[in-house]
Amino acid sequence: MTCPGSHSYRACAPRTLGPPEPEPPPGSSPDSAARSMGAFGRTPWRLLLPLMLGVCGAREVVMPKGPLYRVAGTAISISCNVSNYEGPSQQDFEWFLYRPEAPESALGIISTRDNRFPYAVFGPRVASGDIQVQRLQGDAVVLRISRLQTQDAGVYECYTPSTDARYLGSYSGKVELRVLPDVLQVSAAPPGPRGRQGSASPPRLVVPEGQELALGCVARTSTQEHTHLAVSFGRAVPEAPVGRATLQEVAGLRPDLAVEAGAPYAERLTAGELRLSKEGAERYRLVLGGAQPEDAGTYHCTAAEWIQDPDGSWAQIGEKRAVLAHVDVQTLASQLAVVVGPGERRVGPGEPLELLCNVSGALPPPGPHAAYSVGWEMAPAGAPGPERLVAQLDTEGIGSLGPGYEDRHISMEKVAPITYRLRLEAARPGDAGTYRCLARAYVRGPGARLREAARVRSRPLPVHVREEGVMLEAVAWLAGGTVYRGETASLFCNISVTGGPPGLRLANSWWVERLGEPGLVPPPPQLVGGMGRDGVAELGIRPGGGAVSVEQVGPRSHRLRLHELGPQDEGVYHCAPSAWIQHADYSWYQAGSARSEPITVYPYTLPLDTLFVPLLVGAGAALVTGITILSTVTCCFMKRLRKR
Repeated sequence: MTCPGSHSYRACAPRTLGPPEPEPPPGSSPDSAARSMGAFGRTPWRLLLPLMLGVCGAREVVMPKGPLYRVAGTAISISCNVSNYEGPSQQDFEWFLYRPEAPESALGIISTRDNRFPYAVFGPRVASGDIQVQRLQGDAVVLRISRLQTQDAGVYECYTPSTDARYLGSYSGKVELRVLPDVLQVSAAPPGPRGRQGSASPPRLVVPEGQELALGCVARTSTQEHTHLAVSFGRAVPEAPVGRATLQEVAGLRPDLAVEAGAPYAERLTAGELRLSKEGAERYRLVLGGAQPEDAGTYHCTAAEWIQDPDGSWAQIGEKRAVLAHVDVQTLASQLAVVVGPGERRVGPGEPLELLCNVSGALPPPGPHAAYSVGWEMAPAGAPGPERLVAQLDTEGIGSLGPGYEDRHISMEKVAPITYRLRLEAARPGDAGTYRCLARAYVRGPGARLREAARVRSRPLPVHVREEGVMLEAVAWLAGGTVYRGETASLFCNISVTGGPPGLRLANSWWVERLGEPGLVPPPPQLVGGMGRDGVAELGIRPGGGAVSVEQVGPRSHRLRLHELGPQDEGVYHCAPSAWIQHADYSWYQAGSARSEPITVYPYTLPLDTLFVPLLVGAGAALVTGITILSTVTCCFMKRLRKR
């Protein structure tokens, strides 16, 4: 059956739940036909619907409970599905709207079976895709309106044309949609007192690294319905377009006032470095402590308005976003500068050496957010390799000396707000080299732990220390030239000294190199014994394991004695003297060293031992021979005696 007029069927079809309706009288309008059919043909069937729905296996159309509240300009999706039907698995759906000003007039919106179905008021929107119906499966669809208009409010009906053998059940469902005005407002909180307007363009903030970044946001709504606001702060990288794909969430305040942080900021939220709070009814405040270079970007405040639908689910009905500020983080590395002085230094042995280091820049003062350490490093002259630490002041202002300087009189102190001084009370020739001042800047990260933010080294500062001019020569020999096993080997070392200040002291040590197997790497020299600059003897390990004695037998003569020499004491021996000078700070340093020529010690066997062995062998042989002869003679004599 068709109704008169181009859209008469679409107007009257949803109300046709029973047998075909009679044609309207000639000349009547579609609206009058619809009203007449609604008054006489439709009412009895509506009265019978409850009975029909109770029949087992009756068709049923299901839609969400209403009313639904949405905001103009936002999107909505309304689902519709049919069950307990007969016929093909793919059912058709037709959508109608009953506006509040004409609750009995059905306006065709969209259909799954007829492209000409929409009324003229919806035709352009359907053609542009603003309104569309999406099929989820054969018996379920969703009506989607991407941008609601005020005139979209009303009762939406989802009608399913019958494919059953007889009319039984419900063939349509309805839900009311109420379109609310867009009253959600989001803006940056003014920096001044309440009521003061900020500048039209977002401000540009420069935050020193390690300091706090504080941003405010105002979010309000005057919706008459009961809604909740969820406010979040996000960051977009500099020069990047703002959008959901580029906006990284920093933290958000949910409707239940619970704070959630984006994945990169979760640790900082746990450590208390990230805070988000609500101040009053409309103001929200974000505080990001310990600013890092990665925190630079454009910050936004996003407010989302949520409402609870009759089925208990929450739906977002509005969202607004405002730019708060463009934030630049001034890194400590770009501000830290280190200058050393007073220039190339030349000092003599034992003289004090002072070096100054100025650490400057627009740096935050040391405190809860930032800390600094300053130290000196040195690369020895003519010795390639990494620089070694001389002394430093840590972030707490506590000084420490580097490896090898623990017994030196060295001070490291802060003598001015930006000036640090390194002082060596008595320079040594080994202190010559290239010095650099190293400054480190730290910021406190999560858990109050320090994170190194910048490291700057000064230009190299050459330091020259004059040599003392001490020349040593050592001559060693073995007393007697030949030594036998069991005897005491005496080795002498005479030392000659040229130059050096008064009070120079000598130390001497004795070393042995064992002869290894041919083709193998010889073992390293082994300390046998020695005597320090204070005259205290030091004993090492003797290869033979016997007694060792070291002594100074003259002003510049030393002796090593190996008692009861054995075969294991064989080897190449040498003496190694060293010259030591004491400075005014009572520290000692080695001013020179030397090494003697090697001495071969070979324990010979004694002559008596050489004769004793043949004599013992001869006596034994003679005794065996005599016994053999005696036994032979005795045997022969006894045989002859028995014969007689």
